[in-house]
Amino acid sequence: MAEVFTWLLLPALLISGLLLHTVSQHEKEVDNHNKKPNFIIILADDIGWGDLDANQPEVKANNTPYLNLLAEHGIRLTDFHSPASTCSPSRAAILTGRYGLRNGVTHNFGVGSVAGLPLSEVTLPQLLQRAGYYTAMIGKWHLGHNGPYSPTKRGFEYYFGIPYSNDMGCTDKPGYDVPECHPCHSYGPQVIRLQRSVHGGCYSKVGLPLIENSSIVEQPLDLWTLTKKYKSAAVRIIHNARERGQPYLLYIALAHMHVPLAPPPSQDASSTDSSVYSASLREMDSLVGAVKSASDETDKDNTLIWFTGDNGPWEQKCQYAGSVGPFMGKWQTSTGGGSAKRTTWEGGHRVPTVAYWPGRIPANTTSSALLSGMDIFPTLLSLAGITAPSDRRYDGIDASGVLLHGKQDGHEFLFHPNSGAAGRFGDLQAARSGKHKAFYITGAAEACGGSTGSQQLHNPPLIFDLEHDKAEETPLEVQTPEYQAAAQRIGRMREELLWDIATDTSVSTADYSTDDSAAPCCDPRRAVCRCSMLG
Repeated sequence: MAEVFTWLLLPALLISGLLLHTVSQHEKEVDNHNKKPNFIIILADDIGWGDLDANQPEVKANNTPYLNLLAEHGIRLTDFHSPASTCSPSRAAILTGRYGLRNGVTHNFGVGSVAGLPLSEVTLPQLLQRAGYYTAMIGKWHLGHNGPYSPTKRGFEYYFGIPYSNDMGCTDKPGYDVPECHPCHSYGPQVIRLQRSVHGGCYSKVGLPLIENSSIVEQPLDLWTLTKKYKSAAVRIIHNARERGQPYLLYIALAHMHVPLAPPPSQDASSTDSSVYSASLREMDSLVGAVKSASDETDKDNTLIWFTGDNGPWEQKCQYAGSVGPFMGKWQTSTGGGSAKRTTWEGGHRVPTVAYWPGRIPANTTSSALLSGMDIFPTLLSLAGITAPSDRRYDGIDASGVLLHGKQDGHEFLFHPNSGAAGRFGDLQAARSGKHKAFYITGAAEACGGSTGSQQLHNPPLIFDLEHDKAEETPLEVQTPEYQAAAQRIGRMREELLWDIATDTSVSTADYSTDDSAAPCCDPRRAVCRCSMLG
């Protein structure tokens, strides 16, 4: 009788089990859909638009195979711009979604800076952290290294990197630079001097520090092994995140491609030609590959990897500078000086950019939407379902539609501030609208060979048609209808933005004062603050 009863119940039990399995699968799918995504932002330093192989396939280089793979399985953004053409202003705008004229950071902080990104500014990691994200940063900060201005006080739970550029302190093996940097002095009493060395181009009296959280763990650091350390830390953070089951933001601000370059161990130390730059590109690309592999192994379908740059190449470094591709700024170079980093010419701020998110970003796609590094802030918040604070005005836009759905709705207008070459810091010297770019002020950075161009005011502005003149060589004739329409449109929007900033009650002011004692030093009693806590 019991056997008969069991046989009678068996179909019901099977159906019940099937239903339970179906419900379980449905709950799992819903859970995956509701999971907050992970974000990996990789920011290269002083990288040229043409340094990405995929941007210039006709060159047939093979320096960025892993970045090419990200582009092949993701989206390549061909009209993407750094928010400024030097380090600190660009990084501040990326983390706040606001122009430097709003967040207060209009030029670089130094080794002796006592402050940094104003404490009144709210950063992307702070907002993600409040929403339950684990936040970590590896690499170059350059937004203040003292007290409340350090990364672990601005939203990052973990930090491992250098507080500013990799040429803002001496190292024992400095690698390549123009002019040549000399190794750190290892003798004599420590006297901190922040001026650049008489040998040219380098800080020689304070060792470049490597910092973990709030402690200096190595000074001067070994640039030749820095990539390996960064790679190891990044992979560890990604794998630990899976074990925690917590969404994460990993911000990797690379030392590449800034000089002095630290050659890979296989590079001939006596080499001084352009192959050094190519070798360093490949080393950077290998780090990107390791990050991609670790992400794919852990949470592939739920992780956005976004690679971009902080500004264009440092042209005065000659063979150790990157490629601007077709964006040569010929109007400027024909009159003297460089047209890349520290200028508002396209080579100074149009940067190689790819985004990769399997299953969410369509593979092998390209977008010419006009976008900026400031857009990272609102886009990530949107994807995480987080609302930005309403007590301030933002300049970035939510680009998730461009990334995920093939939309082309980028910025209607994008403004390019001066941050180093000519004029007042933060001046909105150039502006974009569609294919047109207007210059109200032009100026050049130092070119290879030392030539510089003088600042020039333009009233009426110079206007270029970037669709037909990527090299910015020949401005439109002022009397043409095309010029008149573009000048009126861009001029109106420029005035509206300046008025909006002038009436913005949330504008911050950065403290750019310096003091020798603000230089990070693990042991002032020893030459170049020499110490090491690394095994």
